[in-house]
Amino acid sequence: MSMQTKEIGTLKSELSEINSSFENSSAENILSWAGNRFADGLVITSSFQDCVLVDIAYKALGNARIVFLDTGFHFPETIAYMKRIEKKYSRNVEIVTSGLADDVSPCGSSDCCQLRKVLPLLNVLKTATAWVTGIKRVDTPERLNAPIVSYDDAKGIVKINPLAAWTDEDVTAYEEKWELPRHPLTFVGYKSIGCAPTTRPTQDGESPRDGRWPGMNKTECGLHI
Repeated sequence: MSMQTKEIGTLKSELSEINSSFENSSAENILSWAGNRFADGLVITSSFQDCVLVDIAYKALGNARIVFLDTGFHFPETIAYMKRIEKKYSRNVEIVTSGLADDVSPCGSSDCCQLRKVLPLLNVLKTATAWVTGIKRVDTPERLNAPIVSYDDAKGIVKINPLAAWTDEDVTAYEEKWELPRHPLTFVGYKSIGCAPTTRPTQDGESPRDGRWPGMNKTECGLHI
């Protein structure tokens, strides 16, 4: 599934206006717009560090295609949490794997994220016209200027970040307001949750992403670059 050249051109010409109008809009309104514009072409990826994006999608779209990229190295708590969220919203999460054996480019190796996350994602995006993510500008320096809506030329897809302007405090406030289930590892110091071998709890004064890829010169897996 892909957008026609004319559609892409039309969208690109509208991006400045779209982003300006959405900068102070709610994430639910942004997703409602996305659902109306892209309908069945919409795919939402979630790492299930929390279920905020899934909850907002449920409210805005009713039903949506939710994808989880399973590297084979996630915490058991993450898999259990994902299944809990599936049950809560009575929807099936589409689990996508690389098909690689655990001893092939294992977690922490130089090409693990490319093979186990980026390439499987690209296969998913071939079946979609718009991709919704949960990234926030506060996550990493690389995401500081993330637009709410853009066209990702490298991946050939519209990218929508309805939580781009949110802070970590906004996420917590939303969880508390709607009494959402929280990932169990957040109660023991994990503020940013990735794969088990390359994620650790963070200490007071550290940023959430300091717990990701400790000891490695890395802050991104490659999905959003």
